[in-house]
Amino acid sequence: MKKIILGADHRGYYLKENIRKLLSVDFEIVDVGTNSAEPVDYPDIASALSKMVLANPGARGILICGSGVGACVAANKFKGIRAAICHDAFSAHQGVEDDDMNVICLGGGIVGESLAIDIIRTFISANFKEEERYIRRLDKIRKIEDGN
Repeated sequence: MKKIILGADHRGYYLKENIRKLLSVDFEIVDVGTNSAEPVDYPDIASALSKMVLANPGARGILICGSGVGACVAANKFKGIRAAICHDAFSAHQGVEDDDMNVICLGGGIVGESLAIDIIRTFISANFKEEERYIRRLDKIRKIEDGN
């Protein structure tokens, strides 16, 4: 069973809760918060989620804030996290297939629940294409992360 790490700030809380309920039938869900609609800082949630994704090879992260932007910026500060905002299914599968994206970021104030579920299911079911050009590009990203 694929492990999904799920997190949201207060602006993504309700969408996260609905996603958690729907996905928990088919996936192992680790919910890193928040656990209410009380204001929290998205970098704290992005940090907890990113650390959990990195500690669980093969896991995927779903991170939700108001627009998806702040959470995405924060998550990408972690070496080994490849996060992107995806508000459409094409970006969700291409990000995994071509770029080995391991965290998807959504704007809780931008996408509705049914679209979010479609995007997330597409993200979860996609697989990295281990072709030479994609591997070469990932190696270049790793060098950037290492300061080279």
